[in-house]
Amino acid sequence: MDQDVWRNLLARVSQEAGEDPRVEWLAATGVEELNAVLTAPQEPLWARELAAFRLGTAGDARAFETLVLLLNHREPARCAAAAHALAELGDPRTARAAAALATNELRVAYALHPVRLLVALRAPEAVPALIAVLERRLAPGDRYQAVALACADGLGELGDPCARPVLRAALGRPGLAIVARGALDRLPR
Repeated sequence: MDQDVWRNLLARVSQEAGEDPRVEWLAATGVEELNAVLTAPQEPLWARELAAFRLGTAGDARAFETLVLLLNHREPARCAAAAHALAELGDPRTARAAAALATNELRVAYALHPVRLLVALRAPEAVPALIAVLERRLAPGDRYQAVALACADGLGELGDPCARPVLRAALGRPGLAIVARGALDRLPR
């Protein structure tokens, strides 16, 4: 587990929880108690997030569904923590879920972390999903520049020549051209 990610999560959750002593308990308790928090009704979001993160980074697949829900949350910090835990979880369903979230045009505002997770996973679903998302982001007036940049950079990192056409098309977009050029330069000749 990345200690910076853990400290940031703990600080954010502690602030959200206020004086609730369960923050410290959740930070130290065992996996069965953490799973009970995930399945118990009426638990606050911060408690579920902390439990899912700890379970996910411990490799416990019971956290998968909660982490996927958090990966698509409106709060970027929750998405980032969920992406980190999902990457460490190693569940074979993760890439398919991240691709589905990244390519869901109705939730494109929350696609940044699923895109980054796909790149980190280097799964077969990554390149087709990133190409599809980037193609949509090239439409005139699209306002999801951060998602487009993450796709272009990720395609360069993944190094699949199939990305060449969409990266060439991205060269014509101000604000995206530099990243697209760098990505093209990383593709094998």
